[in-house]
Amino acid sequence: MTNRGQFNSRLGFILAAAGSAVGLGNIWKFPFEVGAGGGAAFVLVYLFFAFVLCFPVMVAELAIGRKTQRNPVGAIKALGHQRWVGIGYLGLASGFLILSFYTIVAAWAFGYFVEILLGNFEIGNHFTAFTTNWLKIGLFSIVFMGGTAYVVSQGVGGGIERAAKILMPILLFFVLFLVLYALTLPHALTGIEFYLRPDFSKINGEVIYKALGQAFFSLSLGMGALITYGSYVSRDTDIVRAAAVITLTDVSIAFLAGLMMFPFVAYMTEGDLLQMREVSGGAGFIFMTLPGIFQSFGGLLGVIIGATFFLLLTFAAFTSTISLLEVPTAYMVDELKIERKRSTWIVAGLIYLVGIPSMLSTGSVDFFTQFITFPGTGTLNFMDFVGLLANDTFLPLGGLLISIFTAYVWRRNNFAAEIAVGAGKGGFLSMYVGFAISYVCPVILGVITLVTICNNFLGVDISGGLF
Repeated sequence: MTNRGQFNSRLGFILAAAGSAVGLGNIWKFPFEVGAGGGAAFVLVYLFFAFVLCFPVMVAELAIGRKTQRNPVGAIKALGHQRWVGIGYLGLASGFLILSFYTIVAAWAFGYFVEILLGNFEIGNHFTAFTTNWLKIGLFSIVFMGGTAYVVSQGVGGGIERAAKILMPILLFFVLFLVLYALTLPHALTGIEFYLRPDFSKINGEVIYKALGQAFFSLSLGMGALITYGSYVSRDTDIVRAAAVITLTDVSIAFLAGLMMFPFVAYMTEGDLLQMREVSGGAGFIFMTLPGIFQSFGGLLGVIIGATFFLLLTFAAFTSTISLLEVPTAYMVDELKIERKRSTWIVAGLIYLVGIPSMLSTGSVDFFTQFITFPGTGTLNFMDFVGLLANDTFLPLGGLLISIFTAYVWRRNNFAAEIAVGAGKGGFLSMYVGFAISYVCPVILGVITLVTICNNFLGVDISGGLF
């Protein structure tokens, strides 16, 4: 077999897997889902599903990878279940498609870092002009994809693990630095109260569905990344405890992002709760509103805080793109026996080409800007369509199939034997994981998949009746 490499330490593995999970969604999406979903009430629902649902699926993916020492496609084959190999190909396709548009968004963040560093706060007033400048975005995305490909091409220990050991501590430092600074702003405590004050009256079917989705999608599940990372883990690693640490790290950084973001919101609205409720997250707030807030800090301070924020976004994206590129690269190395460096650059080039329509879909080309219409979503541009297909649909479907495969095809007793390796006497967590992967995860993920397909593609809202 081709020399695949291995993580040199448990810490390196945990940091790399946590980096895969921590992404742009933790920084800009989670805080505003919390704000719209009842504050601390949403946080509790999110945490419940992160550990009850996502944690067992993560253990299953890591166990499959470690048992077989193969990529998602090769892993299913190695376990002797050729008919289920579609699970691996689904994960491969999900990661490939997600990376094709994720690189474009990462290029926006990197581009804003450069602009703010140069003192160009007015970039926030010209977001559309910036994103439709396909030449500039194309160059930024080439730099970003090139950096990602370089890290992956250096191998598991010398590339991915080394990068994770550098990037993750820096990312955490940036988050903590911005949290501490945000807490010094006027009305900061009003923002924190708004963020964390529980309002259980807002907990309804839609909020539960969003909390489920946020928890699942933020942990890089269903795309084969953790099967691939699991294949580089030594046999003496306690993957149950490792998965618990990875889950806790991911949700902690998401939680800290809220402590950073809502003081900015409160500062902008001067503590007006009515205005705060009207502020929504996503690209609009991050790329259009925040630069103006940073500018108001004045001079060098505004540049430092603004540039640090967008560098944080860039690093968060980078740790995720590394894991996304590793999945198809591992497939090329394992199944096609192509040398790692060559595989990496071939895959990176293909993904970049596939991402060009997404780059042109924010107004540059009408065909891609008004790409397709579904009853439940209306007209979508190409980037949003790929996100709906790969991120919103393929990932929960992949998680559902992995749960069913682990419990009923590979069999629960084989799964239990694998997670017992390196876990000593096991314990409650191991027993819970076996139960959850058999009963809890298939049911919940089946519901998520059904609701997503009905709501988005068919225009039939069934979430209220199911939750």
